Amino acid sequence: MRNDTDVLIVGAGHAGAACAIALRHGKFDGRILVVGAEPDLPYERPPLSKEYLAGDKPFERLLIRPEAFWTERDVHFQLGVTVASVDAAAHCVTTESGAVIGYRHLVWATGGAPRRLGCEGHHLAGVHTVRTRADADRMMAELPEVSRVVVIGGGYIGLEAAAVLAKFGKTVVVLETLDRVLARVAGEPLSRFLEAEHRAHGVDVRLGDTVDCILGEDRVTGVRLADGQVLEAQMVIVGIGIIPAVEPLIAAGAEGGNGVAVDSHCRTSLPDVFAVGDCARHANRYADGAQVRLESVQNANDQAAVAAKAILGQPADYDATPWFWSNQYDIKLQTVGLSIGYDQTVVRGDSASRSFSLVYLKAGRVIALDCVNAVKDYVQGRKLVEAGARVDAARLADAATPLKDLALEVLG
Repeated sequence: MRNDTDVLIVGAGHAGAACAIALRHGKFDGRILVVGAEPDLPYERPPLSKEYLAGDKPFERLLIRPEAFWTERDVHFQLGVTVASVDAAAHCVTTESGAVIGYRHLVWATGGAPRRLGCEGHHLAGVHTVRTRADADRMMAELPEVSRVVVIGGGYIGLEAAAVLAKFGKTVVVLETLDRVLARVAGEPLSRFLEAEHRAHGVDVRLGDTVDCILGEDRVTGVRLADGQVLEAQMVIVGIGIIPAVEPLIAAGAEGGNGVAVDSHCRTSLPDVFAVGDCARHANRYADGAQVRLESVQNANDQAAVAAKAILGQPADYDATPWFWSNQYDIKLQTVGLSIGYDQTVVRGDSASRSFSLVYLKAGRVIALDCVNAVKDYVQGRKLVEAGARVDAARLADAATPLKDLALEVLG
């Protein structure tokens, strides 16, 4: 049996949902089929390690749109289905069950799978990643029997989960192999601030520690470090990044490497095949044109809109301003721009007040801001980032001078 459709969207996350919405908003009247590996309709993923894990937001409030929305717009779903292969010449895909789906246009929006530990014991019960609703549900079900948790990875997922678990009164250890948390994505002042915040909430943040193995028979009982020390644990959370889920596309001949390569219209090298979201590697002007993958809701939504326009015959270049956010305890961190390759940082305000911004410069130009409980800086600093404005570091450091005033001075 072959099931043909006009637009086949593989991946029912943010990017896939946004593409279907954009197509219908653009008056596309062809058949749209969304195939998703999970059993749920599209939902927000960022709250999984924050509000959902904490029990502050029920799953119904995570849904990107209610079921009736999709029905009214005649968007079809096949959920709990995984695409195993792509035949670009025949314009069809084959699912793991052997079903064949033909398409006029294919949009690949599969995101990625959590990177797993390679050490002994990684498979034990009680070892978790946080990528899907099912992942978070399994953790929540086990928590009543858990008193000690080891979080492996000092990135955003690990830190957000640690904050929630500390609120629950669990004894939490965060292990980071590098010399500071968020070392790959943030400047040292922000790293040190967050380390101090977590320690103030009782989290044991350990830097420069590597894992030898996970201990236990059927279920985790502890983590052995490379120096031989054993940390007791009834739960381990692994947050060490994702692997883009693009194997079928690469096997079909798509260009890629750490994701699938796309052009400014989100087209892959395969005919009539697009890729959007976490799995798409693209040239980004905020990274000086370097090829990057951006794991963010902003990127998923904006790339989905670009792909939809191309399908509608209204091609537009992807040129969106990157932004991100993270909530930890009562800290709201908002980021605009990409700090890749920065050569100078300016602290704006006093981190002791728990409201400050870290401004990143490269060759004298503002390229990004990390704003901690500083919404005005986040909103007003966007213009400086978009323009790559040259601003005197001393002026940037003066928190009494609004960034909008600096933007007016420099940009007119």
